[in-house]
Amino acid sequence: MSEEKKTPAPLEIHDLTVAYHKRPVLWGIDVEVAAGQLVGIIGPNGAGKSTLIKAAMGQLPLSSGWVKVFGEPVEKNLKRVGYVPQRESVDWDFPVNVMDVVLMGRYGHLGLLRRPKKADRDIARACLDKVKMLPYADRQISNLSGGQQQRVFLARALAQESDLYFMDEPFAGVDAATEASIVSILHELKEQGKTLLVVHHDLPTAKQYFDSLLLLNMRVVAFGPIESVFQYELLQNTYGGRLTILSEVADAVAEKAR
Repeated sequence: MSEEKKTPAPLEIHDLTVAYHKRPVLWGIDVEVAAGQLVGIIGPNGAGKSTLIKAAMGQLPLSSGWVKVFGEPVEKNLKRVGYVPQRESVDWDFPVNVMDVVLMGRYGHLGLLRRPKKADRDIARACLDKVKMLPYADRQISNLSGGQQQRVFLARALAQESDLYFMDEPFAGVDAATEASIVSILHELKEQGKTLLVVHHDLPTAKQYFDSLLLLNMRVVAFGPIESVFQYELLQNTYGGRLTILSEVADAVAEKAR
């Protein structure tokens, strides 16, 4: 009797090392993320958080190791990957309106030289409505506030209808209402069985937003459920004794224990 074939994990990273100018910025990363996980990637500045996401999406050359998305090299499964970049990395002066940005999320479904159809526009409109940006569909992206721009990029990611999402600091520079809206959408996607990895810099909210944490400082310090990873010693190992952050951690850990 043949064994039942194991369903491949949405994301497998094995022995991944990335170097800039021959200097490693990520070293020997081993991670396997199961379907339906909402993972916060936490670590100090320069820990390699954004680099990890870019390497996982095949945007950077690897010095060693490999990445598989649903059991295949990432290049073969890019249609199943959605991405929300850091806001600072985007050229906001590019002359494009909100609807066009969201329609970019449909390109993976169109094929070569095919224009978006009514169905694609309907999906884009529904995604804009979900992030409360439909009234701005014809507005130039450069004329929006930071929070509005982030909502548009979230709508673009939703329009991709992906199974695996990477988000690079989606809460940076947004107001409280936008942050709450994004968190709600992340949890909704998780409930749909989607897998999400989110770079996040605010420790006190990490335990509220995510069910798993990946603590990163060039290497994986720890990866697992919030209860086992959000621990003072592990966080201290990750941040290397940076006292202002660690006082926040101490407060957050104490609050969690109450």
